[in-house]
Amino acid sequence: MKRVITYGTFDLLHYGHINLLRRAKAEGDYLIVALSTDEFNAGKGKKAYFSYEERRGMLEAIRYVDLVIPEVTWEQKAEDIVSYRADKLVMGDDWAGKFDHFGHLAEIVYLPRTPEISTTQIKNDLTDPLP
Repeated sequence: MKRVITYGTFDLLHYGHINLLRRAKAEGDYLIVALSTDEFNAGKGKKAYFSYEERRGMLEAIRYVDLVIPEVTWEQKAEDIVSYRADKLVMGDDWAGKFDHFGHLAEIVYLPRTPEISTTQIKNDLTDPLP
């Protein structure tokens, strides 16, 4: 069984997220999603619209996702790859090259983002005044 792990906040869940999860799952047989906790996001200066528990519930309802675990630090990736016996670390290509140093633990795959959608774009569209 090939295990795949990916990381993210997955706030304001949209079809770009679903595309990423679908393609990540296609890289193996079992998909683990490490979901940024609210505390970890706060440390990065980010605040998710939905709480960790709400985001976890949404991810668990997606058929491509087999397991959701908390992401609490930047440094946990190596430990997660080993602990969960991940064969591949899959990330969006906006992170290209940033995780290559884990290549001795797992294959690193950067998937193209869905270009026409992002959480930032959604937030900006919601705050822009109507014409």
